[in-house]
Amino acid sequence: MYSDKVMDHFTNPRNVGEIPDADAVGQVGNPSCGDIMKIYLKIKEDKIVDIKFQTFGCGAAIATSSMVTEMAKNKTLDEALKITNKAVAEELDGLPPQKMHCSNLAADALHAAIENYRKKQKGE
Repeated sequence: MYSDKVMDHFTNPRNVGEIPDADAVGQVGNPSCGDIMKIYLKIKEDKIVDIKFQTFGCGAAIATSSMVTEMAKNKTLDEALKITNKAVAEELDGLPPQKMHCSNLAADALHAAIENYRKKQKGE
């Protein structure tokens, strides 16, 4: 059902936790299945220098959160905004169709964090 990469990121998630002095935080959730993802960013010179996540959800939700942090680390904000939920799933060698809609919110959480950062920079 799940690829080896999904199982690896579920059983050994990367970048778990929070950044107390984060420059930005993004949170998304899917009420129908209960998955909630929170992404914390530390940004220096428009680049993601640290990223952490907290996820409440199934194994696929944890795996996608872990993978998106690996994909976004050391990228510029514009590069990170190009990461899609589909790209995260492909990087994990796929997800079962029934898991795509509710478990793969990782890129949405990343984009929400970047949007949060940019609004703060504008003083909004």
